Amino acid sequence: MRFRRRSPAEEREVVKPDAAWRADLTAEQFRVLRKKGTEAPFSGKHVHPQPGLRGMFCCGGCGAELFDSTTQFDSGTGWPSFSDADAGAVERHRDLSMGIPRTEVLCRRCGGHLGHVFGDGPAPTGQRYCINDAALVPPGSSAPGSGAA
Repeated sequence: MRFRRRSPAEEREVVKPDAAWRADLTAEQFRVLRKKGTEAPFSGKHVHPQPGLRGMFCCGGCGAELFDSTTQFDSGTGWPSFSDADAGAVERHRDLSMGIPRTEVLCRRCGGHLGHVFGDGPAPTGQRYCINDAALVPPGSSAPGSGAA
């Protein structure tokens, strides 16, 4: 008997055809989350930490909780940056698409492209999750699949 190891894509909780994603997302969210796009720097609303904003940043595609607002910091790069991700919420994959090795970050629940993680973040993790604003739903907003109205 042979066993085949399932790929992460086969284990996704949220799987939809592109037509369904297009119907559920804005054009920019679809480009970023489903086609691995990158938004222009400083174009998002949550580039800088906002005083009083507390809770979890969720995936714009499926509503999975990804980043605690207390881990957000101002990296000066033009994208929302976090020093840590919620345990088990993201996947990391090697990305050579720009000709240099990087580590892509995906939502584990739906496979949406979030951004990249780099090893130049603050202590104690040393990580900088550089995340597209279009891939996120901020705390206090209705996230897809959350049941919130």
